[in-house]
Amino acid sequence: MSVETTRYLLRIEYDGGPFFGWQRQEGQPSVQGNLETAAEKLNGEPTPVFGAGRTDAGVHARGQAAHLDIRSDLPQRKIADALNYHLRPEPIAILSAEAVHPEFHARFAATTRHYRYRILNRRADLALDAGRIWRVPVALDVDAMKKAAAYLIGRHDFTTFRDTQCQAESPIRTLDRLSVSRSGEAIDITCSALSFLHKQVRSMVGSLVEVGRGQRHPDWILDILSKQDRTACGPVAPAAGLYLEQVDYPPAALKKGIHYGEN
Repeated sequence: MSVETTRYLLRIEYDGGPFFGWQRQEGQPSVQGNLETAAEKLNGEPTPVFGAGRTDAGVHARGQAAHLDIRSDLPQRKIADALNYHLRPEPIAILSAEAVHPEFHARFAATTRHYRYRILNRRADLALDAGRIWRVPVALDVDAMKKAAAYLIGRHDFTTFRDTQCQAESPIRTLDRLSVSRSGEAIDITCSALSFLHKQVRSMVGSLVEVGRGQRHPDWILDILSKQDRTACGPVAPAAGLYLEQVDYPPAALKKGIHYGEN
C-alpha cells in the first residue's frame, strides 16, 4: 500500500553556536543540513527543508519555522518525535510538526518575523550564558536607547544597517516594532517586521548600544539612518545574543497554501 506525502510546518529551536548558520553549506555544519539528514532517515530519500529565513553563524532560534514533505504513515503527533530521534545529539529540537496545505511555503507565507537580542549589563564575566548573550560591562542608559530606537520604527531605507554582502534587491524595509527594556542587569531589544536585511538587527543593536554607553546622542541614529551609508553604522553586535523568537502565519495560509509574495 502506498503512503501519502504530507507537508508539515515545523517549529524549531536550536543553539546556533556549533553551526555556520541556518543555510546548508558544503563541508560545514548547518541547521538546515542536519534537518535534511534527519528527514532523509525518516523518509528514506533526500528531503529538502525550506526555512522561513536564514540565521547567521552563532545566531539562535526559539521559534524558527520551516516546511518539508514527509512520506510516512506515522500519526502527526509522532512526526516531531521521529525527527528529534534522528537529530540527536545535535542541539536542534523540533517543537512541533503541523500538517499544512501542500502548497504552503514557510518563507513566502510568513507575515511577521520576531527577533530578540539579549544583553547582560554587568562587569562580571559570563559563567552560565557564554555564547548565548552579549555582556556589556559599561553602564547602559536604556532611556536614551529607547529614544534612539524610536527613529528606526517605520518604513525606511536601511542601507546604513545592511551588511555589504546582503543579497536583498532593495534596502527598503518596514520595521513594525523595536523596543528596549531592562530587568535588573538584563536588557532585551525586541523587533518585528515582515523581513530583515542581512545583519540588520545586529547592526541596529550595536548602534543602540553606542547610544546607551553615552558615546552618541539618540539623534545620531536618525542622522546615520538618513545617510544611507554602511560606513556610518556603529559596531555590529555579536551573533551570540540574537534569537529568532517566532514566525507568524495567517491561518488561511496553513489551510490553503496562500503565497504572499517574496520577502
